[in-house]
Amino acid sequence: MKIIHISAECYPIAKVGGLADVVGALPKYQNNTGTTSRVVMPFYNNKFSKEHKFKTVHEGNLELGTDFLSFKILIPENSDLGFELFLVDIPNLLFKDYVYSEKDTERFLAFQIAALDWILQNKQLPEIVHCHDHHTGLIPFMMSHAIKYKKLKNIPSVFTIHNAQYQGWFSHDKIELIPAFPLSHIGLLDWDNCINPLATAIKCAWRVTTVSPSYMEELKLKANGLESLINSESQKCIGILNGIDTKVWNPGDDDLIVAKYGTDDCDAGKQASKEWLCKKFNLDFKKPLFVFIGRLVEEKGADLFPELFDLALKRLDISILLLGSGNKEVEKQLMQLTNKYPKNYNAFIGYDEALSHKMYAGADFLLMPSRVEPCGLNQMYSLRYGTIPIVNKIGGLKDTVVDISDGGFGFLHTENTVKGIFDSIKRATKYYSDSSKFKETRKTIMQIDHSWDESAQQYVTLYKSLIKQT
Repeated sequence: MKIIHISAECYPIAKVGGLADVVGALPKYQNNTGTTSRVVMPFYNNKFSKEHKFKTVHEGNLELGTDFLSFKILIPENSDLGFELFLVDIPNLLFKDYVYSEKDTERFLAFQIAALDWILQNKQLPEIVHCHDHHTGLIPFMMSHAIKYKKLKNIPSVFTIHNAQYQGWFSHDKIELIPAFPLSHIGLLDWDNCINPLATAIKCAWRVTTVSPSYMEELKLKANGLESLINSESQKCIGILNGIDTKVWNPGDDDLIVAKYGTDDCDAGKQASKEWLCKKFNLDFKKPLFVFIGRLVEEKGADLFPELFDLALKRLDISILLLGSGNKEVEKQLMQLTNKYPKNYNAFIGYDEALSHKMYAGADFLLMPSRVEPCGLNQMYSLRYGTIPIVNKIGGLKDTVVDISDGGFGFLHTENTVKGIFDSIKRATKYYSDSSKFKETRKTIMQIDHSWDESAQQYVTLYKSLIKQT
């Protein structure tokens, strides 16, 4: 079975968020099941493109409205990704030192057209085209209805919603950018008087998946304006829980952490990692260490952090370390706290992949008070590294974390307010004081299997069911 994944991100080539981690792992694990899964993504001007050499396997020209753009399909000459990677090179649009911008309509529409043009000319067509998030949302429509892609009409398309908050809206004024199609199908592009790629994909894809079962159910109630559409298309929608790449996220074989460890030497490995973090960021090793790793945006509950951290640091004998960036005002307030609590709080504004690994390894608790969390990978990474998660009871978080009070291994709250999160931190601090119980839980959570094996197989089963329909 031949599968093509199309995405704007893929780890380790280009990463902004969890989308990259999924697209960088799912094809690899699918290939372990005997399928042939490939990834198509834009060619960016970034670290990966600078550190590798590439070979051109296809050259073409595409129409974007009245513009004609040349493009190439490149493959890296040497890479050990676990899947074949194809990069769409459109110099004037895609070869930038960023992934997303304010001109993404033209950029990603050109990317989608180039990807389909390349697929169309291949001698062997894929049996499944799997699209990820709104940046690829017009592909199912174009495959089914654009005149030039008639040959692709009977290839099943799967569309995965990683985050329904972002939908790729653009005005009907730009409809001429889309390859010609019968105007009788124009309604498939429209949602709320604009062209909505995410809505279009939900209407046109053969199957729609989300990255956790709970998130699929939540979207029926709250989907940034798409609730009625998701309910009306629910018969073709399914939630499949993401996994994590246990080769990348493995404390026993992680070159990015201070001391490698497994369940047998968890205490020593965690201690060495925590000591390094506390020395690096001037924190007290003896106190329980709470960390946050992620974007400082409202979705992640980051607007609550200045007040929350001030309250927690004032009332509890703990340390907090933060890694992230986003809202500038929140960043400013969080940096101001470093002056107020120099011995038990610090923040790294930005993103550092190596530091994130060290924080998962060295922390005692991970904070994830997200307001929206389709699946969440950070809580699974933390479990793998023996760090106990503290999460809001939503989406994939409630699918992967069970509260200590229910015989589980984490701390959940349903009131995602400063008080609600503080109460969870307070419970966790008390739990930390029971050293034997805390260490036992730490070893237990490291053994929870959140690998991609099962999820990859669920996707393969889904693909096979669609191929039978052709």
